Amino acid sequence: MSDTAPTRATRNTPDRRPLVTAPDLLSSLAPLLTEWVPRQRWFAGKGRPLTGFTLLSATELLPCTGAGTTPGLLQLLVRAQQSAPPSRTPAGGDCYQLLLGVHPVPAPQLAPAVIGRPGGGPLRGRTVYDALLDNRLCGLLLERLRVPGRLGGLRFCREPRVDIPSGLPARPIAVEQSNSSIVFGDSFILKVFRRVEPGVNPDLELPRALADAKCARVPAPAAWFESAAADESGEATTLGVLQPFLPGSADGWQLARGALAVRADFSSSARALGHATAEVHTALAQTLPTTELHRPQLAAIATQMIERLEATARAVPVLQPYRARLRTAFDALAALGRDGRGWAAQRIHGDLHLGQTLRSADEGRWSLIDFEGEPARPLAERRQPQPAVRDVAAMLRSFDYAARGGPAGGDPWALEWARRTRAAFCRGYAEAGGLDPRSAPELMRAYETDKAVYEVLYEARHRPDWLAVPMAAVRRLAAGGEPAVGARPYDSP
Repeated sequence: MSDTAPTRATRNTPDRRPLVTAPDLLSSLAPLLTEWVPRQRWFAGKGRPLTGFTLLSATELLPCTGAGTTPGLLQLLVRAQQSAPPSRTPAGGDCYQLLLGVHPVPAPQLAPAVIGRPGGGPLRGRTVYDALLDNRLCGLLLERLRVPGRLGGLRFCREPRVDIPSGLPARPIAVEQSNSSIVFGDSFILKVFRRVEPGVNPDLELPRALADAKCARVPAPAAWFESAAADESGEATTLGVLQPFLPGSADGWQLARGALAVRADFSSSARALGHATAEVHTALAQTLPTTELHRPQLAAIATQMIERLEATARAVPVLQPYRARLRTAFDALAALGRDGRGWAAQRIHGDLHLGQTLRSADEGRWSLIDFEGEPARPLAERRQPQPAVRDVAAMLRSFDYAARGGPAGGDPWALEWARRTRAAFCRGYAEAGGLDPRSAPELMRAYETDKAVYEVLYEARHRPDWLAVPMAAVRRLAAGGEPAVGARPYDSP
């Protein structure tokens, strides 16, 4: 990697102190950020008071205090100060990446992006706004990724064999997510991570490993940027990843809901998606370290599942009547280890659902995307080898979501659609060399139950109108007599 880019964020001049070292930079921004950050979809600390921030690093990508009409661009890593952090919150609080545009008078179309005007400090009298809603500043990020090197506390990296054209128009994706994404032309998409932890993000690590394995089911990263200043440990922190954009592709959720809307069979598509998922799992197992889970590991996994169940039942009382019966799925998982059985564990997707899949319009070929894992879980946990069955169970839950929450509304035909679709996915997975889900009923039930419990908590907090969807799965799983893939598993469509 070349380090030909400037190594300092700003130039020292006799009449201007570098903005990034100004002691009052954060104190002047804090009142604005304390109001703005909690309203963002990617803020993970909802429900707990935000009292302030600690500045971890700052990099001036474009000068923010110069004269003229050129906007400034400031990248910050800040740690949120909140009371009573949950056990999964990193020590000291969550760390967030902020990309701020700075301009005396930003263009009117940027009004929705405005954060405010600092009343003091080095940015006094200027408007600060979300830079990732400014096409011009997004274009600057692409230019930085085109040329490997360092700038302040940031390091920009690029795969040497990838051609990244200059001047591609930027288009921020308006849908609120746990991160922010920008599409450049019809060629690339940049995911900017908002809540970050020290270490390589799986959304960079796993697609690079799959590219080395010649697995074409996942778009290979073209470039990325990172920081080594986010934590005292000195570990590099992945901040953003640029990947090829797949124009004309439709995600699996849209396709499944569309099929339900016209009462069309989806079994062949689900079977092909099972093939694709097994191919990705096989390539990951061949490329990255694997391990074997025995009694201590299976007991630990079961204990974690029980803890999540108990915490969710306390937070969502409607789950309470099913708590004891759901726990039997986790007790059965722990019993596997006591019986001397073991299971292979490997790197997996970690948050697989229909929305994380794309099918090309021309060939009908499935691809898997977004390997970040569940953002709410600690990065170290997301990078641990796990049974591949976890991804399978998560996809089965996604088919159920489509049927019960989609246009068909969960009527009997839709529920039969879900049963046949789940069975077809599992059959395709086994045909392509993946572990036949029929050989792991205890794991399947435990992981599907754990996923349903997670969904109950999520829907209760964010989408109460959808709570009935995971609760239907809870009732089925609590009954204990119905396998994860349906009442008549693996019939032919």
